Amino acid sequence: MIRRVTQVSATLAAALLLAACASAPLHYYTLVAPADAGAPPPAAGSLPFELLPVGIPAQVDQPQLVVREGAEGMAVLGSERWIAPLGDEVRSALAADLARELHSQDVSGMPAGSQPLLRIKLDLRRFDSQPGGQALIEGGWSVRLLHGGQAATLSCTSLVSEPVGAGYPALVQGHQRAIARIAAQIATAGRALGAGQVAACPQE
Repeated sequence: MIRRVTQVSATLAAALLLAACASAPLHYYTLVAPADAGAPPPAAGSLPFELLPVGIPAQVDQPQLVVREGAEGMAVLGSERWIAPLGDEVRSALAADLARELHSQDVSGMPAGSQPLLRIKLDLRRFDSQPGGQALIEGGWSVRLLHGGQAATLSCTSLVSEPVGAGYPALVQGHQRAIARIAAQIATAGRALGAGQVAACPQE
């Protein structure tokens, strides 16, 4: 009789645990900032760009948000998730920010012609998320002018950090701001290359 009661209790506890897991709400996040309704259309004479796939560190390349806990710990948040693979999220956000900065458009996947364009590549080395602390992104990037009067390439490294408040939405917004800062740095270099000027890496 005692064994039966114990088995029933264990079964009930397992069922309650499964029910609790099943009922935990999922929250989805995107790195793409809301579109600016007042953003100007692509400007005449602006350089289109081709943004290649973004490399992501294996440690954070997960459907779930991965956050720091202390100096060494990491936590994978089962209920807090990206709406798309993290590499796609970063690329989409960067493409939108670059389009705004360059007053141009991303022509990735379109037929290549002889028109001058910028080819941009970003590989992230760090994508650190510390709730209530900071959103930090470090990555190497390159900008290459194709089909221009004089082919030119610049390769740089960016390290940006944005302070964030408590909560995961604030953390994601911090990463949005960090990506926007990297986009501004890349766009500055791209404009210089397109104008035939000497481009320099950001001093930060």
